[in-house]
Order: sequence, then structure tokens, then C-alpha cells
Amino acid sequence: MQERKAKLTEGLGLAKEFNSNVQDLLTKMAKCEETINTLPAPSFILDTVCAQLQEHRVLVGEVQSYGERKTSVETAAMRLSELSRKEDCDVVQNLIMTVRDRYKKLLQHSTDRGKTLEDVKRHAKQFNESWHLLVDWMTEVEQTLDTHKEIAVSQEEIKQQLAEQKEFQKLLRSKRPMYEACLKSGRSLQEKAQSPEDTQHLENMVSELRDSWDTISGKSSERQHKLEEALLFSGRFTDALQALNDWLYRAEPQLAEDVPVCGEKDLVNNLIDKHKVFQREFGKRASCIRTLKRSVRDLTRSSTADARWLQEQMEELEGRWEAVCKLSVSRQTRLEAALQQAEEFDGMVHSFLDHLSDVERVLKYGVLPEEEEALLAFRTCHQESMSSLNAQQTALENIHKLGEEILSSCHPDSVITIKSWISITKTRYEEVQTWAKQQAERIQTTLSALEAEREEIQRLLDWISSAEESLNLKEQEPLPEDLELTADLITQHTDFMIEMKGKVPEIENATKSCKHKLVPKQQVSPSRKAPAKRRGTAKPPPSVPLPLEKLDPQTPMMSQLVSQWRKLWLLAHGRQSRLEEHLQRLKELEEFANFDFNFWRKRYMQWISHLKSRILDVFRSIDRDQDGRITHKEFIDSVLASKFPTNSLEMTAVANIFDVNGDGFIDYYEFVSALHPSRDPYRKTIDADQINEEVSRQVSQCNCPKRYQVEQISANRYRFGDSQQLRMVRILRSTLMVRVGGGWTALDEFLVKNDPCRVKGRTNLKIKEKYLSPDVFEASGRRGSAKGLTVSRSNSSLSLYSSASAPSSPLTRKALLRRSFSGERCIRPRSSIAALGSDHFSADIDSPSPTEEAERPPT
Repeated sequence: MQERKAKLTEGLGLAKEFNSNVQDLLTKMAKCEETINTLPAPSFILDTVCAQLQEHRVLVGEVQSYGERKTSVETAAMRLSELSRKEDCDVVQNLIMTVRDRYKKLLQHSTDRGKTLEDVKRHAKQFNESWHLLVDWMTEVEQTLDTHKEIAVSQEEIKQQLAEQKEFQKLLRSKRPMYEACLKSGRSLQEKAQSPEDTQHLENMVSELRDSWDTISGKSSERQHKLEEALLFSGRFTDALQALNDWLYRAEPQLAEDVPVCGEKDLVNNLIDKHKVFQREFGKRASCIRTLKRSVRDLTRSSTADARWLQEQMEELEGRWEAVCKLSVSRQTRLEAALQQAEEFDGMVHSFLDHLSDVERVLKYGVLPEEEEALLAFRTCHQESMSSLNAQQTALENIHKLGEEILSSCHPDSVITIKSWISITKTRYEEVQTWAKQQAERIQTTLSALEAEREEIQRLLDWISSAEESLNLKEQEPLPEDLELTADLITQHTDFMIEMKGKVPEIENATKSCKHKLVPKQQVSPSRKAPAKRRGTAKPPPSVPLPLEKLDPQTPMMSQLVSQWRKLWLLAHGRQSRLEEHLQRLKELEEFANFDFNFWRKRYMQWISHLKSRILDVFRSIDRDQDGRITHKEFIDSVLASKFPTNSLEMTAVANIFDVNGDGFIDYYEFVSALHPSRDPYRKTIDADQINEEVSRQVSQCNCPKRYQVEQISANRYRFGDSQQLRMVRILRSTLMVRVGGGWTALDEFLVKNDPCRVKGRTNLKIKEKYLSPDVFEASGRRGSAKGLTVSRSNSSLSLYSSASAPSSPLTRKALLRRSFSGERCIRPRSSIAALGSDHFSADIDSPSPTEEAERPPT
């Protein structure tokens, strides 16, 4: 008991600690998950994203601590499961599963945010490093341009400075791809940024980068222009003219009509920026052209030798200038058209992909409902999605058409990008279309299955209706009173039951889509357990198991099928029970026609003997209220429930035979008299006379001077010897027996042991000295000639059946009373009655009285 109490105390402590830890862990993980969800979006500013990443590492440490607590909780759950019942183990496992799922979800959110922050940090760091490199280089270059030497005066120095400026222009052109890549990366981050602060910061960085680049490009162009003018003014007219021609020669191929300018939006914007720089430089060189024209005009006036040649060179320069000017205007127009085309293509592609994503989300993640109405509504929505998807076919064709148009005059750097967009849109459309077709096939398959299920259910309902109608018609017909006809009906019904059971797999297949009811487990406490069945009570008829009891049908048709099948099942089993009962009743009637009560009584007595019971025990097992009598129904139900081979008809007749006085009750005396006709209570007087005569005969053989005293108290109770101890005397198998201790001894053996003159083992001398007088032989001769002695009788009147053997009358109200030998009344509980086996004595032999128990010698 102490050990069990200790275990219960330990289990209670573990349960409280476990529940507290689980609830605390779940609460903290929920708060942590809420914190992660409310965190701001990753910043694309390097310093900010680094700070966010540092905060995230702290959060990851907290999540890992939750993992350690989860492990300790699982260990406590294993210990608690060892001390708990199966139902409690299920509750513990459910709590552990909840903790694991919540931790897994929290860990997934933490990991996803960590990956996002790392990716943003990588892009932000790459852009930041490129930006700083370019800005530092451009700042240094700008300072160099600002602190550059003044333009020289001599022609040689000017030519040298102009050559250095051309080298710088070449270096500046080599840095342009890096500048464009950094500019593109900044614009991409600016589009992805979600907070206004990040967007403004990135816009400022991009603007600063672009302004710095434009500044050094402008300063470089301006210095080159000044050098060319200085070269012109220094008298090196031919060199200045050649420098302008070289610049125009380099610019003209870039502005040619056949140079492609179409492509993606970012590339077209870069080309537009380059052209703006060219236009600014082109405008600055217009003054050089005017100066050259004025100088040529002056030279032709003063010098006639080279006038024609200079005039031809100037005309050629002017013609090329006009051509470059027209090409610049044309390129500007083509760039504007290409930008409009690129923006239209980009908008169409992104709009198309967004729409496909929405359609795919509905098709891919939409769960097919089980109910037919919901499925039809789902099919309608799917058809609308299919119509919308088919409408996107036109948009896809327009995208491909516009993409091919762009590719026809696409810049080489943008060919791969445009082709990839065209391929992506086509692939995505085909993928979503495949999903849509598969979804349509699943919907159609489900609808076909529902239609087949409906037809199957209707077929089963028709069969159930016809079977139920047939059973109702048969139930209206009266049952025959002939055994053979009844057996034929049972055979027919058995064939129907076999057919009905053959329909069970079809019913189960038709109802497999039904949900099951959640039946809570009923826990019965030990104090509320059902009382044990009493021996002798009639067992209730076995209940028919209700089919499909745990199903919860959702549709009206399925509900009708389940209810009709249950009704038919109960109706068929009910008819089977009635037919079997009718057949059994007919057999009982046939057997009852030859009923013999004596044969039944012998079989019942043999059955009682086989059970090693007494008639008194059997009667008490039936008489539950201990009033000394039982009703016919109690007697019949008890015998039928005891598995004794008999039937209700026989038992009705037997009960009537047992009830001699016809008062509706069977008392113990009637019960014994019916089972033992030879032991009729009214014949006990004859047995008492025989006992008295035999006792008198045996006592008359005493030779003691003081004769051995024997006194009769009642019909079967005598006092023997000087102690006057009360003993019972019975006739058993023609032998007179005396109750001694816990057993029985023959009267002659009892007298041999107790009558002094018959005691064996003593010498004749001792017997003579103590018991025999001198004239003993003379007295014995006179006793031999006299009539046999009679045993004195007591005036005490006791009933034939003592309180030890028979139940009291109803007037005593369940109390067993007996009279003591002093005449006082006392209550004797039934538990004090000694049980005797049926193999030794019959049930009507009384148990020893308390006085006998007190006077009984120890064994």
C-alpha cells in the first residue's frame, strides 16, 4: 500500500511538472513565432541588414534553447508514460506531438528568415562594394580632372595632352560595363525594397553613382573639346580638322541605322543614357565646327594655294557632321520606340506570369471536395479558370509576337534575356495548362465515381426495399404449427440471411466514403462497476449487433441507405429469432406430450448431486430475499438459467406440481417433498418410533449397576450418559447413526465407547470393582426376562425440521430462530449452518446445534 501510494505521489508530481513545462514551452514558442512574424522585412541597406542578421542570431539561439527544452519534455513524457494508463499515454503523446509540430514550424520560420537575410546581405554587400569602388574611382578621377595641367600653348604639348586625353577616354569606356552592372544591381534592389527608407536610400545611391559618372564624362569631353580648340587656335588647322574627322568617323558607325537598339528595358535605358552623353558631347563640338568654318573662310581669303583643298575638307566635314546629326536624331527616335516596346513587353510578361501564378494556385492547391454539390461548384470555378487560362493563350501569342519583333532588331547583349522570357512564358503556360487538364480529369473521375456510387446505392436501396417488403408480407402470415413447415420456413429464411450477408461487402464498399463517428472512451471507475450477475438469474437474450453503427453519413442518399440497411438487418434477425423460438416451442410441445415428472425429478437430483450441492443450497440460491418461499417465476427462471436440460413448458408443469397448496408460492417443505417423496414430513413420526424402539433395545443391554441414562428430547434428539449431552440420531441406510463431533457413528459403536460395561480395553476386575454389584448376574437375569426398557421422553416440543436445516416461515422475516434447551429464543445466522456433501447425507439432515458444538470433544 505504501509503495502504491509513493508511486501515485510520484506520478502526480511528474504529471503536474510535465503539464506546466509543456504549457510554458508552448506559450513561449507561440510568442517567439509571433515575434518572427512581426519582424520587419529584410533591409537592402548593408548596415541595417547586418544588424537584422545579428538580431536573428540571438533569436536562433533562443529557438535552439527551446529545442533543448523539447528534448527534456520528451524524456519526462517517456517517464510519465511508464506510470500512466493507456488513455493517459494517448493524451501525453498528443501533447508531445503538439510540441514537436510547433517547434518544427518555429524552426522552419527561423531558418527561412535566416536564409532570406543572408541572401539580401549578399546582394547588398555586392552592390555596396561595387558602388564604393566606382564612386571612389570616379572621385579620384574627378579630382585629377580638376587639378589637370592647363592647356599648353605649343602645338606639340597640345598634341601630347590630346593623346593623354584619348587614353583616359579609352579607360573611361572600359569602366562603363562595371558602371552599368552596378547601376542595374542598384535598380533591382530598389525594386525589391519594401520599406520607403530602403527605397529612398538606394535611389540616392543610384543617383549619386549616375551623377558622378555623368560628371566625369562631361568633364572629360569638355577637356577634349578645349584641347581640340587649342590645337585649332595654335595654327594646327590640319590636326584639328583631322581630330574632328576622327571623332565623327568613330561616332558614325555607332549611330548607323542598322545598329540594333531593341532589347530589355534596362538595356534600352542604358543605351538612352549613352546617347544622351553623346548628344551633349555632340553639342559641345558644334562650336568647334563653327570655329573651323570661320578659320577656313579666313585662310581661303589670304592664301589661294591651299584654299581649294581646305574648302573640300571643310565641305566633307560639314557633310559628315550633318549625317551624324541626322543619325543621332534617328537613333534618339529609335531608342524611344525601343523603350516603349521594351516596357510593353516587360508589362505583358509580368502580367501574364502573375495571372498564371493565380490560376496555378487555384489548380495546384485546391482540394477536391467530397460532396457532390461542392464538387459541382468546384468544377464551375475550374471551368472559369480554364476559360481564363485559354484567354491567356492570346496574351501568350502577343508576347511571342512582340518578342520576335524585338529579336529582329535586338541588341546582342539582350538576345539571351528576351529569348529566356519567351521560353519562360511558354513553359509556364504549358505547365499550368497541364495542371488544369489533370485537375479537370480528377474532377471528372470523381464525378464519375460519385455517379457510379449513386447508381450502386440506388440498386442497393431497391434490393433492400424489395427484401423488406417480402419480409413484411411473410411476417403477416401466421406461423404454421407443423415442425416440417416451420423447418422449411427457417431454411428459406437462412438462404435469405446468406444472401443478405453476401450484400455486406457491397454495402461496406458503398459506404466507405462515410466518416466515422468520434465515440469517446467511457472510463468506468471501480466504484461504479456494474454489479456481478447473481447465480440463478435469467440471462438476457443476446442483442443483435447493429451494422454501420459508427458511420456518420453526410448525404441524404447515404443516410437513407444506412438507415434502411439497419432496419432490414434488425427485421431479418428478428424474424430469424421468432422462427427459432417457434420451432423450439413446437419441439417443447412435442416433448411435453410425453412428460414424466418422476423422470424429470431423477434427472434434476442427479444434476444437483453432480454439482456437489445440497437441496437446501439450491433452494437458498433461488430464494434471494430469504423469506422461506419462492414464486413460480423465480423457480422457473432459476432452473432455466442454470443450464439444466429442460424447457419452459416442463418447468411450468413442474412448478405447479411443486406448489402443493396452490397458493402461487413454493416453500422449502414443498420443495423437499417434491424432490424426495419418501421423505414426506408427515412420515417422520414413523421414523421417530423406529428410532425410539432401536435406542430402547440397544440401551436395555446395559449391565451396569447404575444403568446408562438415555433421554429422548424430540423425535431425533437424545441425551446420553451422565453429562446428558444432546445428540442427534438418524436412520441412514437401515443403520441407526449418532452425531459425534463433526461426523456420524453407529449407535452400537457409540454405546461400546460410552457405556461403561461395554468399554473395551479395561480388565474385568476393574469393571467389577467399579460398576458391578454382587448380584449383578441375578439382576441381569431379571432384566433379561422383563420387557425391554423404554427411553424417557421430554416434554419439549420441537418441530420436525429444526432451524438448522429448513428456512423459517415468512412470519419470522428472514431470521432463523430456534429454541434452546432452556426454552429461550435466540437468533442463529445461516452462516453457522455446516454444509454437508450430497454424497454423504441428504439435504434435510440437520446441522449440530450450538450446544452440541460446545460439548463436542476436540478432534
